[in-house]
Amino acid sequence: MAQKIAVIAANGREGRLIVEEAVNRGLDVTAIVRGENKTVAPHAIIKDAFDLTKDDPKGFDVVVNAFGTWTPETFDELPREVAHVADLLAGTDTRFIVVGGAGSLLVESDGKKIALEDTPDFPDAFKGVSAAHGKALADLRTRDDVEWTYVSPAANFVADGPRTGEYQLAGDDLTLNSNGESEISYADYAIGIVDEIVTDHPHIRERISLVSK
Repeated sequence: MAQKIAVIAANGREGRLIVEEAVNRGLDVTAIVRGENKTVAPHAIIKDAFDLTKDDPKGFDVVVNAFGTWTPETFDELPREVAHVADLLAGTDTRFIVVGGAGSLLVESDGKKIALEDTPDFPDAFKGVSAAHGKALADLRTRDDVEWTYVSPAANFVADGPRTGEYQLAGDDLTLNSNGESEISYADYAIGIVDEIVTDHPHIRERISLVSK
């Protein structure tokens, strides 16, 4: 029987690609969206993420959270939304896979490891959203009642990049590809998310990261 998965914020650019990848691999996919379902998912729950109740995720094997915020006025919504969904899944066997950020990945600096977002060259324009993602991860790491996996993209997350079908799986450290770059396309990241859904060895209560080869 195909795994049943739900994708929150499925109408977003990454959400749609995750839905498409999952459907193409034969998973039973439900899009959770605020308005019209614009994905290829055959089922939809039309609801704001903050209005979801404990009944909504019942019956799903995996809930993927592709929720994002991009303005200073809404940055705080991201960790609150992740915490809200985690509360709904607490004490269940439903896995919670979170589309995360790269700013909290670790890099070497003066002989110690610091977050990428704390390095001098980290762009000011991304500090707010990076901090929001970092808070969401920090909150998840306090929880042992949720089967969560936090998935960071590479530092350069390329919306229109090609689907190569290949990527590297890494952990908390910023990892570089064969060109010495930290980069991955949205399409290859979606492959990594669905690989994590279907793997026999899931990364429960871990942060993983994905980078191109």
